[in-house]
Amino acid sequence: MKSSHSQYGSVAVTLHWLSALLIIALMISGSRAADTIDPATKAELLSLHAPVGITVLVLTLLRLFWWWRVDVKPAPNQNDPRWQTRIASGVHVLFYIVIVGMAASGIGMLVLSGAGAILFGGAEGTLPDFMLYPPRIPHGIGAKLMMVLFVLHAGAAVFHHFVKRDGILKRMWFTTRR
Repeated sequence: MKSSHSQYGSVAVTLHWLSALLIIALMISGSRAADTIDPATKAELLSLHAPVGITVLVLTLLRLFWWWRVDVKPAPNQNDPRWQTRIASGVHVLFYIVIVGMAASGIGMLVLSGAGAILFGGAEGTLPDFMLYPPRIPHGIGAKLMMVLFVLHAGAAVFHHFVKRDGILKRMWFTTRR
C-alpha cells in the first residue's frame, strides 16, 4: 500500500490514475458545457461536471493527507538534471493549487448563481449565465492552466518512457513487491 524509495505504493497509484481519468472527464465536460448553447445539454453536462469536480477535490485532499501523514514520496530520479527535478516538483505543486482553486471557484459559481439548486436540488428553471459571476474568471483561467499542466506532465512521462527509457513511468503503476 505504501511507497518505497523507488516505487509508488498502491494507494498513491490509485489516487493518481483515478484523479487523472476524472480530470480528463472534467476537461472534456467543462469544455463542452462552455461551448454549448442548448440549455438542456449544458445542464446535463454540468450535472455530471460538478460532482466529478467535487470528487477530484476530495481525492486531492486525501492524496495530500496521504503524503503528509501516512506515506513518503519516492526519491526523484537521480539521473535527471536538477532543473528538471525542480520543474517536475513545481508542476505537481501547481496541480494541487489549481485543483483546489478550480473546485473553490466552481463551488462559488454554483452558490452565487443558484445553479446548484437547479442541477442537484430538482429546482425548476434555466441555468444562469455563469459569465456574470466573478468566480467564472479564475475557473476559466484555471481550466486553461490545468490543460497546460496536464500536457507538460503527460509529455514528461512520455519523454521518460520512450526517449530516456529510464523506467520513471513504471514507478507510477501497480507492481508486485518481492
